[in-house]
Amino acid sequence: MKRAILLSVLLLSQFGTSQLLRTSGQKIVSDKGENIQLRGLGLGGWMLQEGYMLKTADFAGPQYKIKEKIAELIGEDGMQEFYKAYLKNGITKQDIDFLAKAGFNSIRLPMHYNLYTLPIEKEPVKGKDTWLEEGFKMTDDLLQWCKDNKIYLILDLHAAPGGQGNDANISDNDKTKPSLWESEENQRKTIALWKKLAERYKNEPWIGGYDIINEPNINFTGKNPNGTDEMSNAPLWKLQKDITAAIREVDQKHIIFIEGNGWGNNYNGLIPIWDNNMVFSFHKYWNDNDDKTIQFALDLRAKHNMPIWLGETGENSNVWFTELIQLLDKHNIGYAFWPMKKIDNIAGITNVKTTPEYEKLLSYWKNGGEKPSKEYAQKALMKIADNYKFSNVEVKNDVIDAMFRQVTDGSSKPFKNHQAPGRIFASDYDLGRMGSAYLDKDFINLWVSDPAKRSEWNSGQQFRNDGVDIYSCHDTITNQYYVGKTETGEWLQYTINSKTGKNYTFDIRYSSISASKIRLEDSSGKLLANITLQATGKNENWATVSTKNIPLQKGENKIRIIFENDGVNLNYFEIK
Repeated sequence: MKRAILLSVLLLSQFGTSQLLRTSGQKIVSDKGENIQLRGLGLGGWMLQEGYMLKTADFAGPQYKIKEKIAELIGEDGMQEFYKAYLKNGITKQDIDFLAKAGFNSIRLPMHYNLYTLPIEKEPVKGKDTWLEEGFKMTDDLLQWCKDNKIYLILDLHAAPGGQGNDANISDNDKTKPSLWESEENQRKTIALWKKLAERYKNEPWIGGYDIINEPNINFTGKNPNGTDEMSNAPLWKLQKDITAAIREVDQKHIIFIEGNGWGNNYNGLIPIWDNNMVFSFHKYWNDNDDKTIQFALDLRAKHNMPIWLGETGENSNVWFTELIQLLDKHNIGYAFWPMKKIDNIAGITNVKTTPEYEKLLSYWKNGGEKPSKEYAQKALMKIADNYKFSNVEVKNDVIDAMFRQVTDGSSKPFKNHQAPGRIFASDYDLGRMGSAYLDKDFINLWVSDPAKRSEWNSGQQFRNDGVDIYSCHDTITNQYYVGKTETGEWLQYTINSKTGKNYTFDIRYSSISASKIRLEDSSGKLLANITLQATGKNENWATVSTKNIPLQKGENKIRIIFENDGVNLNYFEIK
């Protein structure tokens, strides 16, 4: 009896000094009753790869098909070696330290069940589960890194046994095998996995909760294959209720996040709420950032007096990110952006750099031709795995600035420390909201709200995630980028520090198919120069025009380059 009392005191002490999350009406709160708005990031692309993250979407979307393509080139053992390195490098303590420093207070872990247990068709004994240490060890390590940084870890079953929908890419669904909904054994294994996870983490205060099925998308009775027109969703509610019951057998403390059909948002036919510590999750992509687009979630929250959480969002421009977070802040809604890492990524907080050798593999897989040697392919793939290390990724400071500072601060700030005299690359314009640091006419993708509003925002898909169109530059004397696809009235602003107040000469390196004009102004609108640009004939046929007597004051100057015609490409300008 004394030992039981002592254990209870220790647990109370542990949770009493932590920030264990729970629900309180329509809020998520700490154990002290403080409102907690989850500001999170999803670790997409680590335990589960989708084809677009590795640039294989055209020929291999689900992870099992990606593995088949890799094994075709370097064999099964080589493929396993690649994935071992990939998983080791994909997320480390450095990554979590970085996320915490950036300002995130939570992480959503998209889990692939096959790192924790065998597929049902590989179980030696039907109805019994073989548990794999790999997934649990990865989760343990991640949790420790989260605890070290005092940020929450939300477990998300992203790929359930058999796959939870017809969108095969997001759940690694092999349609030659029974899905989650076609197999009672897959459902039993899903429930058993959640009970195992809850048993392991029941006393961990930095576990933020259990997101029990990611983005179900299945037509039980409706016509839409992804379940957007389902009216009852009875199998989905039954399974989530059964999972909850299994979790509650061993863990009565942690929040359970549930998701609707149709990629998380279809809550039709919702049965009476079955738990008193539960949160509705919804997902949001490519639509307007206004109350109308989240009204269904707000209505759910009000009707059931339960919190809501935007469990997944992203893949858009910095303008969209800032506007979305402003909307969520207004309604006290937490969120988790997507994803952490992918190859050639401008819309995330880090970018994994591709290599010419990896691009050759992609070309072979897509187009055929001469098969790369095993040695060549293995070296190329292991280099990509190495590029996933945090020390090798490119941190996207413009995205971080848009997600945090720009939400409440409309001012611009320098992207780099530009000095006069000196060379300033066009792509290194200021950090800030559109209208403060730059102006561009295509700056957001809203195709779900209106198919006519589909935009690449940054049409060059290079370097930064604003509306500014940045392209790869093949001229070796540059920083590898130029600003292109400019339109009349667009502008770029640069913060420049001058050691003295004096007049400078600006040498502007540009190209333009037709004769064009630009002008220089300061941020107050004072005209500094009108500049005529002669036609150069091609996009990367570079020329330089010099403009004298540009006055800069001592200290900080904010200079804008304004495009008076379409089609000017800007490489850099030299201040002399």
